[in-house]
Amino acid sequence: MVAGLTLGPNADCIDGTLGGAGHAEALLESTGPNGRLLGLDLDPAAVDRARNRLSRFSDRAVLVQGSFRDIGALAKGHGFNTAQGVVLDLGISSYQLAPERGFSFLADGPLDMRLDPGSETTAADIVNTWPAEALADIIYRYGEESRSRRIARAIVAARPLDSTAELAAVVARALGGQRSTQRIHPATRVFQALRIEVNDELGALEAALPQIVHLLGPGGRFAIISFHSLEDRIVKRFVQQESRDCICPPNLPTCMCEHRATLRTLTRKPIQPSEAEIGRNPRSRSARLRIAERLP
Repeated sequence: MVAGLTLGPNADCIDGTLGGAGHAEALLESTGPNGRLLGLDLDPAAVDRARNRLSRFSDRAVLVQGSFRDIGALAKGHGFNTAQGVVLDLGISSYQLAPERGFSFLADGPLDMRLDPGSETTAADIVNTWPAEALADIIYRYGEESRSRRIARAIVAARPLDSTAELAAVVARALGGQRSTQRIHPATRVFQALRIEVNDELGALEAALPQIVHLLGPGGRFAIISFHSLEDRIVKRFVQQESRDCICPPNLPTCMCEHRATLRTLTRKPIQPSEAEIGRNPRSRSARLRIAERLP
């Protein structure tokens, strides 16, 4: 990611997903001695961890609790009118897999799944109050689970559900013997779908991409790591659209949109982890990195 951004000394950059602050630290190291970094994260605990890890960079690191959905306003509000590089590492971090956060069924915990603990809707609210049709819709759309209706009916019949272990058990029973053919736990896609809905992750990404383009100076680059096909598809289609001058339907005889390209794609195919990296870090196996450059 750092190599793909090609940031020089003293460049300003933005990390929209601080997480464990590993990317932020690498970016600050590569833009010394005076480059600044704006770091954002919805999770206040992540901002606190980043503040400790990045303390040696002093005021070069500006850390803010907030969503990359609002990256344009947050950047300008903290003196980052332009940036030479922007990073998004989508999904959740290892720190957020603690049982009390409710993102994982590997250890029992409350059905929470909020990236921002101060936001209103939890996974329990969705699981216990939504009608079966709406539940099936998000499980199918965000979890890409073909048996979503069966799972949704089972969830409604088992209400109330209070914990991650209870939900995982309901999903496993609903799928019955079919689960033996899956490489992953049968509840994995359901948990993914709920997390995406609770935090409106795809909506945030769609809102952020145009703002990132406006923030980048000429030749500036963004690098985005996604972990499932829905995220990667949004990034891919956005870059494809913004790499073309005309986005009119093909049946129009002349261009009516007056759209002009703003980006040049640097990764026709996403960069994927090597076998060696997957061996060191199994959670990287589904990662896809795309990089694009702002045109003059």
